[in-house]
Amino acid sequence: MTNLLKNKRIILGVTGSIACYKSADLASKLHQAGAQVDVILTRAAANFITSLTFQSVTGRRAYSEADLWGAEGHVLHIGLGKDADLLVIAPVTANTMAKLAHGQADNLLTLAVLAAECPLLLAPAMDGGMFKHAATQANLETLRERGAIIVGPASGHLASGMEAIGRMLEPQELLGHIRLALGRGGPLQGRRVVVTAGGAQEAIDPVRYIANRSSGKQGFALAQTALDLGADVTLISAPTHLETPVGAQRMDVRSTGEMLAAVLDASQKADVLLMAAAAADFQPVETAENKIKKAQGILEVKLEETRDILVEVSKRKTKNGYPRVVVGFAAESQNLIENAEKKLKSKQLDIIAANDISAADAGFAVDTNRITLLHASGEKEELPLMSKDEVAGVVLERVIKLLD
Repeated sequence: MTNLLKNKRIILGVTGSIACYKSADLASKLHQAGAQVDVILTRAAANFITSLTFQSVTGRRAYSEADLWGAEGHVLHIGLGKDADLLVIAPVTANTMAKLAHGQADNLLTLAVLAAECPLLLAPAMDGGMFKHAATQANLETLRERGAIIVGPASGHLASGMEAIGRMLEPQELLGHIRLALGRGGPLQGRRVVVTAGGAQEAIDPVRYIANRSSGKQGFALAQTALDLGADVTLISAPTHLETPVGAQRMDVRSTGEMLAAVLDASQKADVLLMAAAAADFQPVETAENKIKKAQGILEVKLEETRDILVEVSKRKTKNGYPRVVVGFAAESQNLIENAEKKLKSKQLDIIAANDISAADAGFAVDTNRITLLHASGEKEELPLMSKDEVAGVVLERVIKLLD
């Protein structure tokens, strides 16, 4: 399964706002992700930032107002708009939004928008009073009704010194919205996918807990890939510092019991459950109400088994057929295939992804994984060392085949 942004043709329009400096970062991120980025600067934008800046980070020509009247001016805006997969204007000012809302095309960028046949994504940036103005709000509503995707603005410190709504979203968040827009109509469009991620924590007292080394990276990669493919994604996450993929509905949990309740609730009518989280097998029999003091002597913690989430899911799937496809993950330090096969059968999974956590380049905390996929049909696939994003792509490719 290929990178969603690879070879995608994206027009990045840049209009006159101090937020232009963020646009250069966005263009760089899009280029690094494999997209072909053609930048169009308005005359006002060129007062804040130069074409050379964008050419330096994209490796492609950046267009300015002068190009509209150049040798190719009579067809340039048609070609730019016609061949694009997505047209993004970030930042878009109140003035440019007013032009777009009323079909005014007096510069290269607005002409390209009228000629474009692809989705339009707008990231407003302006002072708080300008954003709240009735005319601006009416123009935004008109653009939404025509299908434009409006993202932001956010609340924060503005160039005027005000703290208000009007700040353009940060480039990383914009990148997430761009991925979401490009993923519309993908093979998982209309499908409900539930993903679990991270390592559960079982409390000993208000300060201490029993945990594992799971970083949540593989689960978050699965969530992002499912979004890229057009799915409606619910991400159930144990504590982690990872950023939620744009478009995912996140449910935060801490213990295995909380994760079980969240999974059973979210997957009632789900098409897919991807159980990448490392749930705890054991929990303390009792949790102290107050911090256990050192003076109390050597601590002995008695443990009991937790309820197995996938076993509970299997029981319900037997009754009502949901989730339609269930994928488990087995992190093992010995007898990898043997242990994974037992889990595959005992938990009635469709696929289990087994990885040897004793390998230095796979498993917890690192960005790569060595996965063996075991299928309920008996098929076994040994995958080479891959990034966790690539692993997510392979897993979801197999899931799509099962759904079809």
